[in-house]
Amino acid sequence: MDKFRMIFQFLQSNQESFMNGVCGIMALASAQVYSAFDFNCPCLPGYNAAYSAGILLAPPLVLFLLGLVMNNNVSVLAEEWKRPPGRRAKDPAVLRYMFCSMAQRALIAPVVWVAVTLLDGKCFLCAFCTAVPVTVLGNGSLAPGLPPPELARLLARVPCPDIYDGDWLLAREVAVRYLRCISQALGWSFVLLTTLLAFVVRSVRPCFTQAAFLKSKYWSHYIDIERKLFDETCTEHAKAFAKVCIQQFFEAVNHDLELGHAHGALATAPAGSAAPATTDGAEEEREKLRGITDQGTMNRLLTSWHKCKPPLQLGQEEPLMGNGWAGGRPRPPRKEVATYFSGV
Repeated sequence: MDKFRMIFQFLQSNQESFMNGVCGIMALASAQVYSAFDFNCPCLPGYNAAYSAGILLAPPLVLFLLGLVMNNNVSVLAEEWKRPPGRRAKDPAVLRYMFCSMAQRALIAPVVWVAVTLLDGKCFLCAFCTAVPVTVLGNGSLAPGLPPPELARLLARVPCPDIYDGDWLLAREVAVRYLRCISQALGWSFVLLTTLLAFVVRSVRPCFTQAAFLKSKYWSHYIDIERKLFDETCTEHAKAFAKVCIQQFFEAVNHDLELGHAHGALATAPAGSAAPATTDGAEEEREKLRGITDQGTMNRLLTSWHKCKPPLQLGQEEPLMGNGWAGGRPRPPRKEVATYFSGV
């Protein structure tokens, strides 16, 4: 159990590695789903192309949306995109970097699905069986004598060996080999193009815009970390607020019970003995509240954080050095969040 806990903590602390693992698992799952999928071509003119297009395009779209949904940065991107500018301006370059980073990972599983589909050849065979050149591959002397609808109906049955009855015109094995050869060529070309595109995006693009790339990457990570720290601070405050409220409730109930059952003893006791004693633990919990001790103030605080986040300009405790860093190191986002809670 401890090993699983350590693995889970490692994945939480390394979100990028975690998302890469999730995308890899989805890619393998897409290949397994396709291998287990029962492909049934309708073998009817007009329906073959629609069925094949659905198999080729619909699952990749679903996998792409699942890849976006399983990425935690989707909510971060949506929040950063929709929030009012307030006291902190929004950087379109950071939003583009966050979206591109998510899209690159989410596209892995759809690319694997399309590549596996083209390399297998069943979908391409079903879609383009009516476009086989009969005059070249089959009995060209008989093809002109058939009406176009009858020829299309006959060729549409090529993917279905149990109902195909046109061997006298075109051998089914010849048509299948012809179309699967084209499909595999397109599949390998698709894999090559996507690999080259991924290489260009991951390697060449940062070389031309390194400074802008580093800025977008830094502030993208900052937004994610700031959100996590804000959630942690809100959780700590909610826990302390609930604990103090519960303590006050039970102290009041205990005081009422003492007044009801021992009114005479309380009347003869010293004046200060009836007041509940304040423990060190309660004082620590009150300090965690940072002066925010009612619902209305907390609601205004959360609204203010959404509408006008504090600017990214922290107070310096040490004089700035020549490179613009205080003491050679920047102050962490946790301190800005804590300062925001303390200053409201």
